[in-house]
Amino acid sequence: MSTRPAPEGVPLPRQRHHTLFFLEVIRDFSPVFLDTEVDMTGVLAHRAAAVAEEGVRHSVTAYVLRAAGRVLAGHPDANAAVQGGPKRPRIAHYPFVNGKLALDRTLEGRRVVLGTVVPDLHDAELPAIQAHIARVRDGDPGELADFEGVRRLHRLSWSEGRLAFRKAARSLALRPHLTGTFSVTSLGHRAVDSFHSVGGTTTTFGVGRIVDRAVVRDGRVAVAPVLRLSLAFDHRAIDGAEAADVLTEVKEALEGV
Repeated sequence: MSTRPAPEGVPLPRQRHHTLFFLEVIRDFSPVFLDTEVDMTGVLAHRAAAVAEEGVRHSVTAYVLRAAGRVLAGHPDANAAVQGGPKRPRIAHYPFVNGKLALDRTLEGRRVVLGTVVPDLHDAELPAIQAHIARVRDGDPGELADFEGVRRLHRLSWSEGRLAFRKAARSLALRPHLTGTFSVTSLGHRAVDSFHSVGGTTTTFGVGRIVDRAVVRDGRVAVAPVLRLSLAFDHRAIDGAEAADVLTEVKEALEGV
């Protein structure tokens, strides 16, 4: 048994402050989790054709953002935001669909999660969605205007940053521009089949890896590239039946590419 004293601990790095502020403000959420499997044969064929014909490789998350944006345009309650605790909750419905995408980036030498909001996904096409993703994925997070708000929070003291974050999060008018009207987060680049995450929006889609799996087609077993897609929804805004409709329609949209 070691006789060395245990460390006392040090304050968390400033680069993680925005994540802790976010986790605090979503405590009022009432998440429920669903998942499904998506046959990605059509998506992969479409992506291969885009590479061959245009030299552009669309990410899987771009397809999910596009599909979810169109589906949520037809589900106003799922494209809404709830603010406030159990005493006086309020809900706002938005006439547009903005999607927040979580990104694994390095900021000031530390690996963190940053979010970018892709606007107007109710009618945006894949090239525009992919261009947005590529810009924030490949750009310097220490310089991109998209992350100036996060960098500003890191320059504040803990109490000042926490207060500023909570003030912004309380605004239903600001929320779709800061956190989107829905969220997408992906761990499919690693050996993760599926996972569930709460992205601070009424609906959050979790994207796992694409793996060849056995499927039944025309009564016969075949092998197909399958994606496990999850949905976390805020039960304060919608119920399970509508959430199931949303997830099913996104699945159908991806399989129909």
